Amino acid sequence: MRGIKMILWLLWRVWFYVLMAIPILVMLPFLLLSIVSERGYPYFFAMARIWAKVILFGMGFYYKVESIQGLEPNKSYMIVANHTSMTDIMLMLAVVDRPFVFVGKKELASIPLFGFFYKRTCILVDRNNAQSRRAVFESAQNRLNRGLSVCIFPEGGVPYDESVVLDTFKDGAFRLAIEHQIPIVPISFGDNKKRLSYTFFSGSPGLMRVKIHTHVATEGKTLNDRRAIKEEVYQIIYNQLVAFEC
Repeated sequence: MRGIKMILWLLWRVWFYVLMAIPILVMLPFLLLSIVSERGYPYFFAMARIWAKVILFGMGFYYKVESIQGLEPNKSYMIVANHTSMTDIMLMLAVVDRPFVFVGKKELASIPLFGFFYKRTCILVDRNNAQSRRAVFESAQNRLNRGLSVCIFPEGGVPYDESVVLDTFKDGAFRLAIEHQIPIVPISFGDNKKRLSYTFFSGSPGLMRVKIHTHVATEGKTLNDRRAIKEEVYQIIYNQLVAFEC
């Protein structure tokens, strides 16, 4: 019985990567046109949301969103969430309908087909390279100046220990938000680790709960307030993750 379960898990995991490729191949000509210039990014973002929803529903995931405060059009935000799974990318695209750009680790650029578009539309960072981390700020500032929002997973990566509820936050997202005086949008993903963790033989179809919290204002704040704001956002997300488990 255990052997059958392992085989089903294997096939299900392989299907995840197949699903990542199918929508890209179907939309390939339009995706290529959308990345020719910066003006095409809103169209790319719309197709990325279709890609994300195909993967989620194709894997048997369905999501329920509680939104305390929505996002206004033509306004930039710093979007932050806990990071436990590759599905965090898809779920973020599915639940946030205002164009934003991910700041993500450069390793994902090596994934065939997906990586081609990932490295041309996202802000890539090598977290072991100080120069790369500094370059992120310049790239993010350029996107914010164009009126886009930015999404950062402030834990800086998925914790190796899956028992960790929420890892320590890095400063980058909060520094950028203060420098640009834009609101921070905390988002809690309640079930992504359960649905598709980085432990290969694990996971299952089912519900993904999302809570989009009240925005945290940065207007009038300075970099001296960075730690307090970071702690406030951390507690918002942490408390909700604990509530999800109750």
